[in-house]
Amino acid sequence: MLDKVVYGVAGAAGASIVAWRTMFPWINHDLKIMKAGRRLRRELDKDFESGEFLIDRFEKHVLEHPKKPFIIFEGNVFTYEYIDQQANKVANVVKRWGLSAGETVAMMIYNEPAFVWTFLGLQKMGIATALINFNLRQKQLSHSVNVSEAKAFIVGPGAELFDAVHAEEGEFGGMPIYIQGCSPNQLPSGYISFDDLMAAASPAGVDASVRAALTPMSPACYIYTSGTTGMPKPASLSHWREMSVGIGLAVVNCTSNDIVYTPLPLYHSSGGGLGLMGTIKNGATMVLRRKFSASHFFEDCCRYRVTIIQYIGELFRYLLSRPESPEEKNHQIRAAFGNGLRRDIWEQVQARFRIPLIAEFFGATEGNTMLFNLSNKPGAIGRLSPLLKRLGPTYQTLVKYDIATAEPIRDSNGHCIEIKPGEKGMFIAAIAPELEEVNFYKASQEANEKKRVRNVFKKGDSYFNFGDIFYLDRDYFVYFVDRIGDTFRWKGENVSTTEVANILTSLDFIHDANVFGVTIPGQDGRAGMAALTLYDDKPLTPELLRKIWTHCEENLATYARPMFLRLQKEATLTATFKQRKVELVKEGFDINLVDDPLYFADQVTKCYIPIKQDTYSRILTTSKL
Repeated sequence: MLDKVVYGVAGAAGASIVAWRTMFPWINHDLKIMKAGRRLRRELDKDFESGEFLIDRFEKHVLEHPKKPFIIFEGNVFTYEYIDQQANKVANVVKRWGLSAGETVAMMIYNEPAFVWTFLGLQKMGIATALINFNLRQKQLSHSVNVSEAKAFIVGPGAELFDAVHAEEGEFGGMPIYIQGCSPNQLPSGYISFDDLMAAASPAGVDASVRAALTPMSPACYIYTSGTTGMPKPASLSHWREMSVGIGLAVVNCTSNDIVYTPLPLYHSSGGGLGLMGTIKNGATMVLRRKFSASHFFEDCCRYRVTIIQYIGELFRYLLSRPESPEEKNHQIRAAFGNGLRRDIWEQVQARFRIPLIAEFFGATEGNTMLFNLSNKPGAIGRLSPLLKRLGPTYQTLVKYDIATAEPIRDSNGHCIEIKPGEKGMFIAAIAPELEEVNFYKASQEANEKKRVRNVFKKGDSYFNFGDIFYLDRDYFVYFVDRIGDTFRWKGENVSTTEVANILTSLDFIHDANVFGVTIPGQDGRAGMAALTLYDDKPLTPELLRKIWTHCEENLATYARPMFLRLQKEATLTATFKQRKVELVKEGFDINLVDDPLYFADQVTKCYIPIKQDTYSRILTTSKL
């Protein structure tokens, strides 16, 4: 019957489509996706054929409307023309470094206009930009810069950023490090003032011929993603991919008249990719915040007449915890675009904040496809109906998987097995033959091969493995369930359990660390928890707890630091001496289930404190952790 629906709709005349819609109401949802998909596909094909890069599109907007606001930041308006002039200065500075188009420069800058013009200036010179997460410290930081094979490192204004880089002095292979926001006499030897170079640079544009050797598939930038190998990996975005990511906002019909609100970090694929690149692609205006603020969110949206907002799931939960205000209903927001909005608060968000369309999506920085929910279906991240799977540009599906091995289950012919509605499965998407040799990461071939599943439905085919488990309902809506393997998601970021465990066990008194994610009522994602065993069965004294806190603060990004600790006399292992997490995850930090000492990362005392009944109750009732 479903095949008849697929072929019937695909070839139906206008008169019969109404009948199909009546018989199969879910087709109406598919048609929304197909309409948006056709729009995106036309844009992608046009961009690929023209060979136009994102920087070309930006320069085109500068010529067409130089005085139009491009970035609004902390009450200041930066026009397309002004940002272009600053970007030209950056390009002229970099031009003197003797780098070739296609080589890499790393940059670590907070959310501010300097991020935008530095990024665009490097793009003007055809330089691939490694966007470094400004939360990284010590080995994570030096590794991220070095793995990009950067020829130089630009660090944004701010004492914390300089201190983080200075702490790793000597770990960057001798590459020149340029510091923004400082004059030469404010810097120790070994660092170069970028401001000094900018002051002497010309605002005149550089000739586009410097990019002539590049192709649409040449690397344009690297956005980092955490995997199961323990360190951030740079996912490569080609110039064509930058344009395709920028098209994402077309799902909510973004035009040059829109004002996009972005409180998300620009080093990330949501803020920097969909947000910044989408704004540039459409010639729109972006209201940029240094960081998210629940108290100023709708105040900003009203003040700047925002029409599209970007979100991650936790963002709305913080907004709901605020007292109601007139601004949250008197705004001009027509669409919210993001991911991670859970079903339990979806309708509450829509009713309270009166946002007409919540466009939830699923994607991965290094992935080859995206899913969209354009039906305001609470909790759904997209659709995978027979119609969409057959008629979509990329065949994407859910297959059965083995929980123990995190690998697809094969049938007697060695092929993967697609799930049925009402079941959970691993999400995979077909890799086009012409993209088979394209690497997802600027890393080892082994890391790239791990993202591929081969011989899926026939010999020789190849699919991208997103590493995520979805649930497919009876109406073909898809819901996120969990990450596969040694990764969980917290604060909108992927956390590698291997990475956190390695950091913890580098302390000389910790024998073993079993790291996993646990759910907290009312919170999105999973918070980090570590079950520890100490040498000589030592107790966790206040001194040792403070050492763990300080060690995590110095070596782990904020979102990766364990929220909870559990002290065990013996590690929980399988028969083959592998760490076992199932029981630990189930028991979590529940003092009613766990006899072992439990500890909580208390932000007030800046230390891990024992979990007693009052602390446990506070954790369960606190809206923001």
